Amino acid sequence: MQGEPGGTASWPRRGVGTLVGCATALLGALHFLVAGAALGPFLLRPRTRAAALRILMAGARRLAGLERLRRSAFFGDRFPGRYQASDRKILRYLAVRAATGLLCAVVIGLLVFGAVLAGLLVHGAVRGTLGRYELLGQVLLGGVLLFLDVQGLYSLAALDARTARECFGPSERELLRRRIDELAASRAAVVEAVDAERRRIERDLHDGVQQRLVALAMLIGRARRGRDPGQSDALLLQAHEESQGVLTELREVAWRVYPSALDGLGLEEALGGVAERCAIPLRTRFEVGAPLPRPVETAAYFVVSESVTNAAKHSSASAISVAVVLDGERLTVRVEDDGTGGADATGGGLTGLRSRVAALDGVLHIHSPLGGPTTVTAELPCA
Repeated sequence: MQGEPGGTASWPRRGVGTLVGCATALLGALHFLVAGAALGPFLLRPRTRAAALRILMAGARRLAGLERLRRSAFFGDRFPGRYQASDRKILRYLAVRAATGLLCAVVIGLLVFGAVLAGLLVHGAVRGTLGRYELLGQVLLGGVLLFLDVQGLYSLAALDARTARECFGPSERELLRRRIDELAASRAAVVEAVDAERRRIERDLHDGVQQRLVALAMLIGRARRGRDPGQSDALLLQAHEESQGVLTELREVAWRVYPSALDGLGLEEALGGVAERCAIPLRTRFEVGAPLPRPVETAAYFVVSESVTNAAKHSSASAISVAVVLDGERLTVRVEDDGTGGADATGGGLTGLRSRVAALDGVLHIHSPLGGPTTVTAELPCA
């Protein structure tokens, strides 16, 4: 998580942290002066530059670690644990810290000096050695200088926090670049998933519905050509049964394209339809107390439908449980079966689900060890 300046620290604690920062800034400045002067000739020579840079960075990383510890201890900042800043970023941070820390020490010194002058002013006013207009002028001048001093401290503290975030965590530019990469990847994955879904629908229509319609046409044709009324009646009865099967399969294909119950009845009723069509006993727990965005409802439905279909076809499961729970602004969909496990997370169906969930900034977890059970969990933001 990216650090947030002073999120949980009290003002006295932050004040101590600022004073400690002045001391660490002095250490950073001394490191640049001493190490830079000693290693400067070696940094200029190509043959010795790498070794000299390693020595310089060894001390710089220790100082950066000290600054990170200071920000965490006195300001309550939290930074990504595994984030590794580049050498250039660390050197730039320490250079900025040395300058701002020393400047902060000067501002604090001026503040202390102003406090001493204010004490002398009060003492003079009590003894009556200061005139009324002189006292008023000194108070106005001191107030302006105090305001500028405090504003300077506030600005330096904000700069310290911002440079720490940029060094010890991803900067805003890095976060934006990552977000762009994630959106590009999710868009490509969604396009691929949609193409795969279209191919599967075409395959279902061609290999299933179309073949059964051809068989139905052949039965009706044989019945029309038949001379035996009994045989024709039997063929028509068989054709009628085949037409019922075609309607059922066509309805299944339509539900896989988009469940119309989502529009009219909502997610809970649509999941009830999945339970009715499932050949395995399915237990559903639905705890959603607020309306859901339509894309979230659609993604949740397909997560349940695809997971239940995979369990019924491949897992040899005897029971399936589905839980849909809304917690704040996050919808959690959990599908678990007691089958043999070993589900391939890279398969076409689960990959399509992962892309569909990722398109909504959600996360899909698949846990399916050999021997089972298989658990598919989707976390979908609803904000």
